[in-house]
Amino acid sequence: MRLRPRSALALLAGAVLAAGAGACRSGGDDAGSRSTAAPAPAGVADANVIRRWAGSLRRGDLDGAAGFFALPAVVSNGTPPLRLVTRAQVRAFNAALPCGARLVRTVREAGYVIATFELTERPGGRCGEGTGGRAYTAFRLQDGRFAEWLRLPSERLPKGRPPETPQEPAPSPDRDSGPIV
Repeated sequence: MRLRPRSALALLAGAVLAAGAGACRSGGDDAGSRSTAAPAPAGVADANVIRRWAGSLRRGDLDGAAGFFALPAVVSNGTPPLRLVTRAQVRAFNAALPCGARLVRTVREAGYVIATFELTERPGGRCGEGTGGRAYTAFRLQDGRFAEWLRLPSERLPKGRPPETPQEPAPSPDRDSGPIV
């Protein structure tokens, strides 16, 4: 059974809320308290795709950023889910993002990779007071591309520090060795 975009977003939000509820328990030795396992770290390959997309966006390379999306793709940046079916639509979505971002960490949750970003300025954007803040996005990757890109409100995230994002090996001379994005 394939979920419709709104159903998938509701399912993800519910899973993240449930994980957050478990993390809100007191740290005492209550016999009735259950330990909640930390979210699993995302794989290196998924983290690298997200990092490379953010790097393209941060440099103002909208065509490069658009290339990280599958077609069709479902996106939501505080809006109802939108289905993008052309590369031009994906490019316009990326262009509309006001901030660049530096990937801080990723975790796997409910079939998605949840990325934590530190927001930055970027060419063509206007991040303003958002610069330095945190943003959270849930990604569903398909064949190394984003099939879903869903912005998460910070109050719906599990409390506690998720595991660190796996790092890729040091860049080779022919790859971008600029700041990690």
